[in-house]
Amino acid sequence: MIAATGRIYLKNTGKEPAGTLMDNMKNNIMKRIVNNMSKIIVGKEKASRLLVISLAAEGHVLLEDVPGIGKTTMAYAMAKSVGLSFNRIQFTPDILPSDITGFTVFNQKINDFEYRSGNIMSNIILADEINRTSPKTQASMLEAMEEKQVTVDGKTYKLPKPFMVIATQNPVEYMGTYPLPEAQLDRFLMKISIGYPTKTEESSILYRFQKSNPLHDLKPVASLEELTELQAHVRNVRVDESLAAYIVDLVTATRKHDMVSLGCSPRASLSLFRAAQAAAVYDGRDFVIPEDIRDLAVPVLSHRLVLKQEAKIKRITNESIISEIVSRQTIPVKAKV
Repeated sequence: MIAATGRIYLKNTGKEPAGTLMDNMKNNIMKRIVNNMSKIIVGKEKASRLLVISLAAEGHVLLEDVPGIGKTTMAYAMAKSVGLSFNRIQFTPDILPSDITGFTVFNQKINDFEYRSGNIMSNIILADEINRTSPKTQASMLEAMEEKQVTVDGKTYKLPKPFMVIATQNPVEYMGTYPLPEAQLDRFLMKISIGYPTKTEESSILYRFQKSNPLHDLKPVASLEELTELQAHVRNVRVDESLAAYIVDLVTATRKHDMVSLGCSPRASLSLFRAAQAAAVYDGRDFVIPEDIRDLAVPVLSHRLVLKQEAKIKRITNESIISEIVSRQTIPVKAKV
């Protein structure tokens, strides 16, 4: 058994010792990727961990922070740490949906139309400054993010597996930007903020990038086969029924909060469920504990809320509401010997 915030919680019900399954997965692929990213990203292990958890959970990530923090660099670092295809799309007001999804052209040699793939046909997509493009172009990403496919001229084309969108946006610039609609925000597993470095970390950055960009020399530390195996394992991580009910209680509470006009959807429950499974794997466990859910509630749920005007006037944030809900919900307790 293990202690969970002062309570005894079920640790393992299988025949193997707890954690054995992950210990055999080549010394934890997820930590290997985070450690590799730390060669480029200084002092942001928490943000790197959340990004890798999202990759393992087969989710998409919205990196939101001020300019120059390293959002694009972090996305590049993770992409280069895994042996996957990578494509960067610079979102601008003039980019068209066909630039992303692809288009069909008439081929005179075969006397028929053929599909020319767009920039979306890659394992990892960096959607840089996604809020600078028009709502029509933003909408072209919806099918790809949810169903892992695109439809062009009535025909459906599957995206490569695995597939992940890492989008970046600047929260303080409003000129020439288009806020992401709720339907698209809901498709991001997490919203992650990197934050400013400390003085010591910023000094380290100066010397690390003094002669050249170390990103160019970063080598992969995980293969496609390893990542596929990891994602399959995450789906098999055990989640006790009491913890599934706990997730639903947290999400339901967002719909009843006095300062929220639109709470989290059932997709949010699924996202928190899957993210908790991936967090357990990161820590070398094949079972979820309450801390996995509590620690991930803010990055998984906060961006899905729509606050009332009263909350905005009082400067109440999405993150503070989720933190309040988490603090009020009773942690499930289950003991077994």
